[in-house]
Amino acid sequence: MVLMAPGGKVPKDRSWKAAKVSMARVDGFLDALVHFDKENIHENCLKALRPYLQDPEFNPEFVTSKSCAAAGLCSWVINIVRFYEVYCDVEPKRQALNKANAELAAAQEKLANIKVKIAHLNENLAKLTAKFERATADKLMCQQEAEATACTISLANRLVGGLASENVRWAEAVRDFREQQSTLCGDVLLITAFISYLGYFTKKYRQDLLDAVWRPYLRQLNVPIPVTPSLDPLTMLTDDADIAAWQNEGLPADRMSTENATILTNCERWPLMVDPQLQGIKWIKAKYGEELRVIRTGQKGYLDTVERALAAGEVVLIENLEESVDPVLGPLLGRETIKKGRYIRIGDRECEYSPSFRLILHTKLANPHYQPETQAQCTLINFTVTRDGLEDQLLAAVVSMERPDLEELKSELTKQQNGFKITLKTLEDNLLSRLSSASGNFLGDTALVENLETTKQTAAEIEDKVQESKVTETKINEAREHYRPAAARASLLYFIMNDLNVIHLMYQFSLKAFSVVFQKAVQRAPPEESLKERIQNLIDSITFSVFQYTTRGLFECDKLTYTAQVAFQILLMNNEINMVELDFLLRYPAQPGVTSPVEFLSNHSWGGIKSLASMEEFRNLDRDIEGSAKRWKKFVESECPEREKFPQEWKNKSALQRLCMLRAIRPDRMTYAVRDFVEEKLGSKYVIGRSLDFTTSFEESGPATPMFFILSPGVDPLKDVEKQGKKLGYTFNNRNFHNVSLGQGQEAVAEEALAMAAKEGHWVILQNIHLVAKWLSSLEKKLEQHSAGSHQEFRVFISAEPAPSPDGHVIPQGILENSIKITNEPPTGMHANLHKALDNFSQDTLEMCARENEFKSILFALCYFHAVVAERRKFGPQGWNRSYPFNTGDLTISVNVLYNYLEANSKVPYDDLRYLFGEIMYGGHITDDWDRRLCKTYLEEFIKPEMLEGEFFLAPGFPLPGNMDYNGYHQYIDDALPAESPYLYGLHPNAEIGFLTQTSEKLFRTVLEMQPRATSTGEGAGATREEKVKACLDEILEKLPDEFNIPELMAKVEERTPYVVVAFQECERMNILSSEIKRSLQELDLGLKGELTMTSNMENLQSALFLDTVPESWTRRAYPSVAGLAGWFADLLSRIKELETWTGDFVLPSVVWLAGFFNPQSFLTAILQSTARKSEWPLDRMTLQCDVTKKTREDLSSPPREGAYVHGLFMEGARWDVQTGMMTDALLKDLTPAMPVIFLKAVPADRQAPRSVYPCPVYKTCQRGPTYVWTFPLKTKETPSKWVLAGVALLLQI
Repeated sequence: MVLMAPGGKVPKDRSWKAAKVSMARVDGFLDALVHFDKENIHENCLKALRPYLQDPEFNPEFVTSKSCAAAGLCSWVINIVRFYEVYCDVEPKRQALNKANAELAAAQEKLANIKVKIAHLNENLAKLTAKFERATADKLMCQQEAEATACTISLANRLVGGLASENVRWAEAVRDFREQQSTLCGDVLLITAFISYLGYFTKKYRQDLLDAVWRPYLRQLNVPIPVTPSLDPLTMLTDDADIAAWQNEGLPADRMSTENATILTNCERWPLMVDPQLQGIKWIKAKYGEELRVIRTGQKGYLDTVERALAAGEVVLIENLEESVDPVLGPLLGRETIKKGRYIRIGDRECEYSPSFRLILHTKLANPHYQPETQAQCTLINFTVTRDGLEDQLLAAVVSMERPDLEELKSELTKQQNGFKITLKTLEDNLLSRLSSASGNFLGDTALVENLETTKQTAAEIEDKVQESKVTETKINEAREHYRPAAARASLLYFIMNDLNVIHLMYQFSLKAFSVVFQKAVQRAPPEESLKERIQNLIDSITFSVFQYTTRGLFECDKLTYTAQVAFQILLMNNEINMVELDFLLRYPAQPGVTSPVEFLSNHSWGGIKSLASMEEFRNLDRDIEGSAKRWKKFVESECPEREKFPQEWKNKSALQRLCMLRAIRPDRMTYAVRDFVEEKLGSKYVIGRSLDFTTSFEESGPATPMFFILSPGVDPLKDVEKQGKKLGYTFNNRNFHNVSLGQGQEAVAEEALAMAAKEGHWVILQNIHLVAKWLSSLEKKLEQHSAGSHQEFRVFISAEPAPSPDGHVIPQGILENSIKITNEPPTGMHANLHKALDNFSQDTLEMCARENEFKSILFALCYFHAVVAERRKFGPQGWNRSYPFNTGDLTISVNVLYNYLEANSKVPYDDLRYLFGEIMYGGHITDDWDRRLCKTYLEEFIKPEMLEGEFFLAPGFPLPGNMDYNGYHQYIDDALPAESPYLYGLHPNAEIGFLTQTSEKLFRTVLEMQPRATSTGEGAGATREEKVKACLDEILEKLPDEFNIPELMAKVEERTPYVVVAFQECERMNILSSEIKRSLQELDLGLKGELTMTSNMENLQSALFLDTVPESWTRRAYPSVAGLAGWFADLLSRIKELETWTGDFVLPSVVWLAGFFNPQSFLTAILQSTARKSEWPLDRMTLQCDVTKKTREDLSSPPREGAYVHGLFMEGARWDVQTGMMTDALLKDLTPAMPVIFLKAVPADRQAPRSVYPCPVYKTCQRGPTYVWTFPLKTKETPSKWVLAGVALLLQI
C-alpha cells in the first residue's frame, strides 16, 4: 500500500483491514504489481517503507511460516526497493554513456576529414625530400674530396717532420754501423769468448781477462784483429729493456748478476749455475714461472719429466746437482742426437727431441770441481754473491725498513725507468717494422704517422721524466748512502760466517736465514732521534744478533776463532789496524836459527822478536829487551802478562801491536790476550760465554726452519725439546710429539711421521740422522716440500754427531743451511765434571750396598777417575795419545759391577775391580798401549787398600772424603776441590802452558786460513798472493840440493853393514821426497805462468805455500812433523846435510842425530843387529840399554866401539837432571828441555835392570800416538807411576 501510494501520498490507514480492501480486486492488484513503475518511486513512499524494512520480522523466511502469499509480497517489496536503489545509481551513468557516444561519432567524422588532408601533404613532402637528399649527397662528396686532400697534405707534412727528427738518430746509427763493419768480427770473437769462458770467473778476473789479456793479444797478432776500443759485451748481447725486465723478475741489480743473466740467455751449451746463495735459481723460477719443469737427479720419475719436456720443447731446471752428473744424462748434456737430430737416447729409450727444448743445471755447492767433459758440455756461470753485491742488496733491505718511503720511491723510479725503456723500445721497433713493411702510397697510413708522433711524444715525455727522476734518484741515493755502513757491516759478517765451513763442515749458513736474522736485528735496534746514532745502533744490533745466531751453533773451541775473525775484519774494514801487523800476528814468521841472548825467552820467541824488530813500528825492540832485561823478565814471567803494562814506551803501542809482541814472548797467553782484545774493541758482551736459552732459539724456528742439534758425547739436548713440548702441550701421550731414532729401516717411519706432522701441526724429533747417510738427500727434499704449505705449528728437531774427519761428513748442505744449529757441549773443568759424574747417582745409590763405607769410597774415587779421564783430553797428546769417547755409561756400569762384587765378596777384590774397570769398561775404548798403561796407573793410584786406611789423597790437596750423604759429597767437592790446575790430573803445570800454546797456534792458523783472499792485495799487505807463492817456490827450488846418486854411493861401499843399509834407505826416501818437491813446484810454476791448467792439487800446493804449511803431497812422502813450511824446509836441508856427511865415507857419525831419520826405528834396530852379529846373540832376545851421559854433542869426537851416541831428543812432562843422572820435575815454562847425549847399546834382555826405571816412550813429534819410535828405560828416584800420570815422553822434534 505504501509502495503503490499514488503521487507519494501514503495512506494513513495501513491496517490489515485497509490492506484487504486494496487487495480485494485481485486482478487489479496483480496488474498493479506487474506494471508497477519501479523506476520512479516517490520519496515519501520510500521514507514510509523504511520502518517496515528495518523490522526483523519483515523477512520472507519468517513470514513464510505464517503465510506463503504474504512471504511472496514481502519478497517483492524488498526486491523492488533494492532494484530502485540500484537503478538510482546506474541511471546517471547510462545518460553519461549516451552523451559520450554522441561526441565520439562527431570526432570520428572530423578525423576522417583530417587524414585525407595529411595524405595529400605527405605526397608533396616525399617529392621535396628526394630533391634535398640529392643536393646534400653532392655537397658531401665535394667536402670529402677536399678533406682527403687536406689530410694527405697534413700527413705528408707530419711524416716528413717526424722522420726529420728521427733522421738524426738514424744517421748516427748508420754511422755507427759503418764503423762497426771493420770491428764486427773482432767484437763477435770477443763476445763469444765472453759467453764461453768468463761465466765461471769472479768480477775481477772477468775484467782482467777481457782488458788485460784478450784485447792486447788480439792487437799484437801479426795480423791484428780490430776490436771496438770501448766494447761492452752486454751492449751487443742484450739491451736495457731486457735487463730491466730481468730485474723486475728478481735478478739482483749488480753488474755481475746482469752479466750472468746475459750469458745464461745467450749461451749455446746448457748453462750450469753455481749458485750457493740461491739467488740465480730464484730469478730463473720467477722468469719462467709455470712453464718451468723443476727436477732433481735421483728424484722419482725425473727421467719421465725430462722425456716429456724434450718432446714438448719445454724448459727443464735440474737443481742441486752434486759434483758428478748422472751418466744417464750424458747424451743429453752432450746433445748426442740421433736420427738426423730428431731424437736423443736417454737410458735405453729414444726420446723425441724438440729444437726449442732448453736445459738449465744448478748446483748449491760453493766451489765445485766438475769433470772436464762436464765443463766442455756446459757453460758454467758463477752466481755466487759478492761482498759488494750483497752490500747493495742489504742496503735496499735496511732502507726499506728504516725509510720505506725512500725505498718505495726508488723502487717505483726503477720500475718506471725500466718501463720507459721497454715502452720506447717497443714503439721504435713497431715504427721501423711498419716503415719497412709499408708498400705503395703509404701517405694514407694514418696509424704509421700517429705511431711516429706517439713515439716522438713519448720519447720527449720520457726524456723529461728521466731528467726529473735523475734528480730524485740523486737525492734518494744521498739519503740511502747514510745507511751503507750498516749494510757493509752485515755483508762482512755474512762472508765471515760463510767461511766458517773452513773450520768444520757442520758450519753451513744460508743467505736466506741470514737475511731473516738481519731483518730482526734492524727491528730490534733501539730507536734514536739522531740519524748518526740510529745507524750506530743498527750496526751494533746487526753485529751482535749475527754473532749470537752464529755462536750458538759453534763448538766452544771455535767460538774465539770466530770472534777474533769478526774483530779483525771489522777493524780492517774501518782501517783501524795495519794489515802487515795482522799478518805477523797470524803467521808469526819467526827468524829461524837465532839464539836467544836472554834466558827468559826461548830461541823461537827471540826469532819472533827479531822479525818484529825489522818492522818500522817495532824498531829496536830486540835491543831494548837485551838492555832492560830485568824489566822485561818481570813482565814475561808475570802470571797474566796480557793484563800488565809493557815496559817503557812499548806500553803506548796500539792493541794489535801489543798482541804481536805478546805473541812472540808469551804464546801460551794468547787466547786470553785475544779475548781481552775483542772485549776492548767490540765490547764485553762478545766474550761472555753465556749460551742462549732454548726457548729463545725455539721462537726463531718454524715449519721451514728446523732446529739442528750438533751432538757432543755425554750430552742430551733433546731434554730441552721435551720440556718445551710439555709446556706447549706437545707430548707422546697427546700423540702430537713423534720421536724417531734413525737407524736401519727407520726411514719410512720418519717419512710417515714428517708427513703426518706437517699436515696436523705436530712436532717431530729425528735423532742421529748421521747413521742413515743414503736417506739424507730424500730427507732434504722432504723438509723442502714441507717447508711451504705446512701447518704453522709443524716443527722438526734434528740431531747428529759431527763427522770425525771431513771425508766422513754426510749431512747435506741444504739441511744445515736452513736449520738453526745448536751445540750442547759437556761442562769443562774438573769441578763441573766431578759434579756431573756424581749427578748420575742419588742417595738411594749410596745406600744400596751393605758395605757402605767401601762402596761409597770406591764410588767417589771412580767418579774422580771418570772426571779425570774425560777432562784430560783437553791436554792433547800429552793427556791421551788418542781421543776416546768415555761416557757416563762407562761410569754407571762400573758402579753396578762394583756393587755386585762387593755384595759377592767378603774382601774388596781390588785387582779384579781395577782389571774390569781399566781393561773392559774404560779400557774397551782404548786402542793405544801407552794410553792403556795410563788408565791402569790411574786406577792403581785411586783404587787400592790404602784408601780405607786413614787419609788418602786423590790429588794434591784433595783427600778422599769420608762417609757422607749424597748432598754432602756435592758440598765436599765445592769446598775441598782445589782450583783447576794440571796437578789435579797428575800433570805438571807446563802441560797447561803447552796446551794453551797449541790452542793459540791453532787459533791463529785457522784465522789465517779464513782471511779473505782479496785482503792480500789490500794496501800495505805487500805482495799479492801469487807473488808471495812465486817467491817461496823460487826460494825452495834454488835451495833444494840435487838428489843422491845411489849407484855411485853403492860403488863406494865395501861391506853393507846394518848402518850402511839404513843410510841407503834414508837416501832413497830423501830422493823420493825431493823429486816430488821439485816436480810439484815446477808444475805449479808453469801453472802460475798459465802454461799448464791449474789442477786441484796445484791449487792445494799454492794454498799451502801461501799459508806456510807443508803441502799434503810432500807430507805423504816425508816424516811426521808439526812445523810450518819454513821450519820444515830448514829442517829438511839439515837432514840432507847430515846424510851427505854420513854418506861421504859411510863412517858412523860420532853423535847421531836420531831425529834426522825418516825411520829412526831402522837405526835403532841396526844397533841391535850389528851387536847381535858381532856377539852372535839372538836378535829377538836383545834390547837397548839407554845411558844418559853428561856430555853435549860438541864434547864427543868419535863414535863408541859398540852402539851409538844419539842427540836431538827432548823431554816433555819432566826434565833430566844432569847432576844426579835421574829424571826430575820440569822447570816452570821450560816445556821441552833438551836431553844430553844418550849412549845406546844393545844388551841381552835379561840383563836390563828393571828397578827404579821409567819405561819412557819415544815419539817423533809432540803429536805422539802413531809417531811412536821406541821405549827408552830412564832412571828415576820417584815411582814410575808419577811420570806415567805426568805423560812424560821423549820427543825427536818440538
